[in-house]
Amino acid sequence: MTDPIADYLTRLRNAISAGHKVVEVPGSNMKREMTKILKEKGYILNYKFEEDGVKSNIKIALKYHPETKESAIKSLVRVSKPGLRRYTNVEEMPRVLNGLGIAILSTSMGLMTDKEARQKNVGGEVLCYVY
Repeated sequence: MTDPIADYLTRLRNAISAGHKVVEVPGSNMKREMTKILKEKGYILNYKFEEDGVKSNIKIALKYHPETKESAIKSLVRVSKPGLRRYTNVEEMPRVLNGLGIAILSTSMGLMTDKEARQKNVGGEVLCYVY
């Protein structure tokens, strides 16, 4: 697999479009951090890390509106790809939907949202947009 982050986002996107309540994805440290950010920002209900010796999985409980059954995640867009990396500094930090969505960045201080990166005054690689 050449792009595990794109695979992670695609699995989430497919589970949402199929209306699944839980999705299971292969685990890695970066995917764990992305999942924690999605939980903190209220895009998913819960998550659980499972480890079987060498391989690990992440079970993610997706969040839907109780009456309209509409997902909390409207769109997941991969920005930086292995063939074309996208980096940004603090001055040119992207604002997703004028602040309503989040951009997940990989910085020298770890994974964080665009808002946290602005507060800590660091730039980095823009992994994806979530709204």
